[in-house]
Amino acid sequence: MTPGAEQLASPGPGQGGSEVWTVLRLMEWSGEYLVGKGVEQGRLDAEHLLAHVTGIGRLELYLQYDRPMLAEELDRYRPFLKRRAGREPLQYILERAPFRHLELHVDPSVLIPRPETEVLLDEVLDWAKAEGREDMNALDLGTGSGAIALSLALEGPFERVVATDTSQAALEVARRNCARAGLEDKLEFRHGAYYEPVDASDEFDVIASNPPYVADGEGPSLQPEVRDWEPVQALFAGPDGLRALRTIVAGAGSWLVAGGLLALEVGLGQAGLVAGLLEDTSEYAEVRVRRDFTGRERMVLARRIG
Repeated sequence: MTPGAEQLASPGPGQGGSEVWTVLRLMEWSGEYLVGKGVEQGRLDAEHLLAHVTGIGRLELYLQYDRPMLAEELDRYRPFLKRRAGREPLQYILERAPFRHLELHVDPSVLIPRPETEVLLDEVLDWAKAEGREDMNALDLGTGSGAIALSLALEGPFERVVATDTSQAALEVARRNCARAGLEDKLEFRHGAYYEPVDASDEFDVIASNPPYVADGEGPSLQPEVRDWEPVQALFAGPDGLRALRTIVAGAGSWLVAGGLLALEVGLGQAGLVAGLLEDTSEYAEVRVRRDFTGRERMVLARRIG
C-alpha cells in the first residue's frame, strides 16, 4: 500500500513500524508528496535531496534503487523534505546553486541565480572578446551572490571587477564565493546602493546589472519560492518595477568609458521601455534587445557614444 502524506509528519518515513524504505520507494513517495504541495518538479527535487543526504550522485541513485535507506539518512532527509514542501527553494536547502562554471553558495540574503542571467553574460563576454583586449575593468551593480562579477572575472578579459551591493549579508556571500573560486586578486566588493560606493576616478569598460525589476503590486502573482523566501530588496523596484533601472541608466555615463558596454537584465515587458530610456539620454548607440532561452525579451545592451 502506498503510504499517505500523514506519514511524513507522524510517523513519517522511517519513523515507527517495520516498513523498509528503499531509495526508489522513498524517491517515488517524496516526489508525489511534493507535487501535492504545489512543487512542479517534485520528483526531481526529491532526487536532489536524496542525493544530498546519501552522498550518492543523483543519477547513481537509480543504480542503487533497491538499497535500504539508513536510519540516520532518513533522520536527515525528513526535515529537508518538509522544508521543500513548505516551498522553501531547493537551492536554499542545499545551500548551493550552479551557475555557468561555478557552484555558488546561496542563502536567503541573495537571489538564486537564474539561467536568464547566463544569457546576459554570454552577450557581455562575446562583446569583450570581440574588443580584443585583456585589461578590461567591469562594474557589477547589485552583485548578490556574485554570479555576474565572478563569471566576468573567471571567463572574460577582465583584470579588475568591482561589485557593489546594498546588503552586507549579500556581500559576505559573494566574498565567500569569490574565495571558493580563487578570484580574490580580481574582485573588489563595495557596500552601497548602485553607484554610491564607486569612486569618482573609476572608469569601466563594462557596467552590468541584474537589478530589482518587479513592480511592487506584483508580489501576489509570484511563486511562493520567490515571494516568501527571496530577499525583498533584490526583487521589488517601485510601482512600475523600473526604479532601479532608471537609476542605473541615469548614472552609467559617469563611469562608463567611451565605447563601453552597458548590459542590463530586465523584467517581462520592460525591454522596450528601458531601450527608450537609453535612447533618450543621447549617450548610447547600438541599443539592442536580446531574448532569453524561452524567447522572451529580457536583456538590453548599449554602447556608450564617445
